[in-house]
Amino acid sequence: MTTVPWLTILWVLPLIGAVLVFSLPARMASGARMLGLGVAVAVLLVGIGLAAGFDPSGDRFQFVESQPWIPSFGSGYRLGIDGIALVLVLLTAALVPLLMMAGWNDGRDSDERDADERYAHARESGDRAERSRPRSAHTYVALILLVESMVLVSFTALDVLLFYVFFEAMLIPMYFLIAGFGGRGSDRGTRSRAAVKFLLYNLLGGLVMLAAVVGLYVVTARAGLGSDPGFGTFDIRVITEAAAAGDLGVAPVVLNFLFLGFMVAFAVKAPLWPLHGWLPDAAVQTTPAAAVLMMAVVDKVGTFGMLRYCLQLFPEASVYFAPVVVTLAVVGIVYGAMLAIGQTDVMRLIAYTSISHFGFIVLGIFAMTAQGQTGSTLYMVNHGVSTAALFLIAGFLVSRRGSRAIAAYGGVQKVAPVLAGTFLVAGLATLSLPGLAPFVSEFLVFVGTYPRYQAAAVIATVALVLSALYILWLYQRMMGGPVRGDTSGDAAPHGTRVTDLVPREIAVVAPLIAVLLFLGLYPQPVLDVITPAVDATLISIDLDQPEPTVPSDSPVAEHGSGDGTEEGAHE
Repeated sequence: MTTVPWLTILWVLPLIGAVLVFSLPARMASGARMLGLGVAVAVLLVGIGLAAGFDPSGDRFQFVESQPWIPSFGSGYRLGIDGIALVLVLLTAALVPLLMMAGWNDGRDSDERDADERYAHARESGDRAERSRPRSAHTYVALILLVESMVLVSFTALDVLLFYVFFEAMLIPMYFLIAGFGGRGSDRGTRSRAAVKFLLYNLLGGLVMLAAVVGLYVVTARAGLGSDPGFGTFDIRVITEAAAAGDLGVAPVVLNFLFLGFMVAFAVKAPLWPLHGWLPDAAVQTTPAAAVLMMAVVDKVGTFGMLRYCLQLFPEASVYFAPVVVTLAVVGIVYGAMLAIGQTDVMRLIAYTSISHFGFIVLGIFAMTAQGQTGSTLYMVNHGVSTAALFLIAGFLVSRRGSRAIAAYGGVQKVAPVLAGTFLVAGLATLSLPGLAPFVSEFLVFVGTYPRYQAAAVIATVALVLSALYILWLYQRMMGGPVRGDTSGDAAPHGTRVTDLVPREIAVVAPLIAVLLFLGLYPQPVLDVITPAVDATLISIDLDQPEPTVPSDSPVAEHGSGDGTEEGAHE
């Protein structure tokens, strides 16, 4: 157990930062942004310190903190990280400062700009209007920090009830980010509907999970896992050990229902087809930075939950339902790619690509192989980086022209070559081009899936062809060809000129492109951290790893292992 509560510091920093940002005077909008960025950078530094002190060959959970919380219910304030949680903590901590910079001018829609103008007129006329001055920048920054804080608790929690509380609590600031702060071309009514849709989907999934959490406590109480007779526990380490040993003492059908309760909530959050319906509208209607926060960070809590909670708390149920989940994942992969091809809105197209990518992540998790789960964990990181790059660059472009329609653009590479070039790299990463980060993770998912689910692996490869179609088509339509409309020149009306990336935007995009290249060429440092945690997960499942199948009439089978026998052939 650590003497310095680094994990508490990790999530309390953005929480305190949110309070401080919101407490600043209304006139200090720039100060609110600067303070928010400073807090986010401080969180990143703590995350880097955790990574530097983490020993992949040491204990599974490190930097452990444990304090009583609700002892009568077997719940405690328990935090700790393994390799899987560590890389997701670093992803979150690294993205939030970039999102702060990317959304530096976000947080004010047309209604709020009108309010600013009214405030300015009031000051000129001598009215005391300070109290009515908009605080949208403060609110926007504070909400992002609140989401970061709650996500970090979810990744580090070792207590099921603690995890559930923050798993649900993060919906509140995310709802207000969607409803209150829209991207270009959105209106308040449409944003409100998208936010309500997001909230209802996730709340319904959370209610199902709440019933499963209560049921799990009852099971642990009957099994005598609590500190006192008749009491249960929410300590995931204790429950996981009992589940792996078969000591929960209930019928498999009960554990199956509990698994489904957790799985439904995680499938909504991920999102997994057919529970994905909230994502496209929510991603399009909010600001690009908030959309990336949702898709690259918040949604990862769903896939992380599948690995940490579904597979380890209910190993037999996970194996039982694996074929069903794999089927849904494959449908989601192809469905998301096909829907992306048919989009005319660039932001909605990118949102549908995320549905396809989340299908790959879930496919690797439930392939129940070391390569599959390692690839899925790496995919969570790579998807977060590639989606952030593609969505933010598209957002920069839309902010210049004011339209999300693909047909409104053309010839951008002639007037904004840096913007077009970075968009191309991010797009190629999305289609998993070799040499870029997503290729490694997608390859591992395929390698890990094929031994158990050959048909699923083959069908999933269709998405590779489809992704090449929609990404290259998108680039050709928007960046190539003749310059379309008033996209350049001093004579172009304000709001229609397409200019190249400014230094602030380059500072956002450059680290993302660098990470895509680095992890595409040298992913081993991340794999070294992930692999021990994945191995521990597979041990709790206690499922034999599949071996390559060799046809009985092949030369290898005929000659065996080289000694003239057929003992080397696998049935």
